[in-house]
Amino acid sequence: MSATIKKIFLLRLVLVAIEVLLVSSQTVDITREGCQDKCGNVSIPYPFGTREGCYYDEDFLITCNSTSYNPSKPFLRVSDIEVTNISIDGKLYITQDIARACFTKSGVGSYNNQTEVWNFNPCSYAFLVQEGKFNFTSDMLSDLRNVSQFPVVLDWSIGNETCSQIKNNACKGNAKCLDVKNGLGYRCKCNEGYEGNPYLNGCTDINECKDPVIANKCKQRCINTEGNYTCACHKGYHNNGTADSVDCIADHQTIFVQIILGIGVGLISLLICISWLYLVYKRWKLMKLKEKFFIQNGGLMLKQQLSERQGGASNQTAKIFTEDQLKKATNHFSEARIVGKGGFGTVYKGIIADERAKETVVAIKKSKLVDRSQIEQFINEVVVLSQINHRNVVKLLGCCFETEVPLLVYEFVTNGTLFDYIHNKSKESNFAWEIRLRIAAETAGVLSHLHSEASIPIIHRDVKSTNILLDDNLTAKVSDFGASRLVPSDQAQLSTVVQGTVGYLDPEYLQTSQLTDKSDVYSFGVVLVELLTGKKALSVDKPEKERNLAMYFLSALREDRLVEVIDGSVINGANVEQLKEVSNLAKRCLKVEGKERPTMKEVAMELEALRRMVMHPWVSNDESNAEENEHLLDEITLETFSHGGGGDTSSGYDTMRNPFTLPVDDGR
Repeated sequence: MSATIKKIFLLRLVLVAIEVLLVSSQTVDITREGCQDKCGNVSIPYPFGTREGCYYDEDFLITCNSTSYNPSKPFLRVSDIEVTNISIDGKLYITQDIARACFTKSGVGSYNNQTEVWNFNPCSYAFLVQEGKFNFTSDMLSDLRNVSQFPVVLDWSIGNETCSQIKNNACKGNAKCLDVKNGLGYRCKCNEGYEGNPYLNGCTDINECKDPVIANKCKQRCINTEGNYTCACHKGYHNNGTADSVDCIADHQTIFVQIILGIGVGLISLLICISWLYLVYKRWKLMKLKEKFFIQNGGLMLKQQLSERQGGASNQTAKIFTEDQLKKATNHFSEARIVGKGGFGTVYKGIIADERAKETVVAIKKSKLVDRSQIEQFINEVVVLSQINHRNVVKLLGCCFETEVPLLVYEFVTNGTLFDYIHNKSKESNFAWEIRLRIAAETAGVLSHLHSEASIPIIHRDVKSTNILLDDNLTAKVSDFGASRLVPSDQAQLSTVVQGTVGYLDPEYLQTSQLTDKSDVYSFGVVLVELLTGKKALSVDKPEKERNLAMYFLSALREDRLVEVIDGSVINGANVEQLKEVSNLAKRCLKVEGKERPTMKEVAMELEALRRMVMHPWVSNDESNAEENEHLLDEITLETFSHGGGGDTSSGYDTMRNPFTLPVDDGR
């Protein structure tokens, strides 16, 4: 194969890799402004060009030779390959030399001995030719020497990337990108009904109505549309043909058509009105349903009680949440978000984002489907919590009334309940006596605040270890005020239906139904015994004498068997005298008659004093240090209870100076 034929094959491979689609019509601008659009009789459409700035890249350079030829002739780049036509549909027409090898009669130079065929075939030929441009005859075996060139067609494209890899603006307006199937690169093609150079300025709409063939199809009136056309009848006629060939006949049914049209428009208008009224009705019904839930869930009752309790002006700062907010926060109240269940409802963990996208973890209490009396429990909890401002009380963040069941939103306390820490053996090693004593003091401080410091005294009525939560620092947070009661200032006790938890329930309250602040003292005494012994308040699987923890503890105390019932981890962390002090305090809290029990204020002060002594072991009960001990107790009383036992209160106990001693009796 000659060097020229090799060059043709190489050129074809290069051009196939950079093929571009251009529309066949050249009635619009095909070159860049200021660029030569023809060379002789051949048009030069962009991306081809005759000089720098007029072509896409150097592979598209056309050399226009006007010196040697008249008219001028275009050649592909800097070569002797003549270009006869450039089509923007991706075809490049050129002329290409024939490669020939001739030999002598003796066969010299020939690849094989050609002496036997020399007389009728003295040469060998190789060439490319455009399909349909070459018809072989036997005469060509000898006469083809007089032919120098044949026409050849090459395919070409842009670049070597697919349509998905190029930028969106590679093909201009009203054009689409096509991947090349027989090579690399892409081509641009005008959309159907458009013409122009899709790579240069984009494609414009073709006015099909100027085509006589199309105009003849339309009979009466051809209407050009964007990218297409339509046929229509003149006014007073209607179509009696097909979409491509409209036959228009006189319209004698215009009135009937108008009536039908009017009826159709009327029906559509009526349908729109009915739909609008239906949406309005649904919205009204939803509002009524929310109003019903608001009343049903005690919204009016809450407003009334807050107004009565606070002299007609509510200072409630809890936020009112929507149902959608709480559904989103709990993943539609997913069971995976449940963190606890109680007598009055279920508690979910939720995540609420504010306006600044700051996320807050909350606990959402969803009440059960209950009767009217339990709705009052829900409202009661909101009212009670609105009266409390104490760092050891779980903070109420808000509530929701527009659901079938009422919802309360609290701060989320991360470390579970005191019950879990007392009775979970895996946590026992991290629950030293000092921590237990602090939790007891913090809980007692809350109850003291509720009884003595709140604007209206509050009886919790359900003090137990499961209602004492612990945060990351194992700080106590008293929760679940659903059973709590506000005590008017002129009443020392309330007559109520007995309510509470078996094992913690005040026996005097159980018998008389008379609720007093001493009922909380008894329940706290049981919690204190739980902290000392690590045992549950009620154990039905134990022997009868050990089932009720309070009875079992008091029995052990009377029989001087205190060490037998105290939790081992407690004994290892406290001295005997401290345990006797706390045990004796628990015994006083568990007196059957409420009047014999100490107040929560006294309990809180004693526990805080004991806690300070644990923190300052250099203080002893030695008679030689009695004066120093009394001075320390004075400081503890003043410092601690002028701040409400560690709570956020406004009034204090600074008039109380050493109001108690720490007796250790024989348990009787």
